Amino acid sequence: MIQVSKSIAIDENEIEEHFIRSPGPGGQKVNKTESAVQLRFDAGKSPALSATVFLRLKPLAGRRMTRHGVIVITANRFRTQEQNRRDAMDRLIALIREAATVPKHRRSTRPSRAAKQRRLDGKRRQGAIKKGRSKVGRFD
Repeated sequence: MIQVSKSIAIDENEIEEHFIRSPGPGGQKVNKTESAVQLRFDAGKSPALSATVFLRLKPLAGRRMTRHGVIVITANRFRTQEQNRRDAMDRLIALIREAATVPKHRRSTRPSRAAKQRRLDGKRRQGAIKKGRSKVGRFD
């Protein structure tokens, strides 16, 4: 079991790992080894995630989530397979943790009358300063 938060624990059998060839520099060895990791997690069918967490996870995952609710994370930042596995798993856990936190409810507020007055006074003061910069006329 992978502990994501106090209430969410993902079974290791729900996560699929495929190893693919990593792009980028590395010489001849890069053409022979499969060091990049493609991690797949079916968030839509996972019993560990509630419906609300899944709905918050959808926009956070963005293009990484398929139409069917499968999150695909590709990690090829490092040269070794083990480091890339750890990186992909950490990114998945961070994504689910962020979706698990309930967003703070925003209360709409209005500016006070005094704040409105201060803003208007400042605009008038700035307008007077700019008016004073204009060219002096002949009869002024």
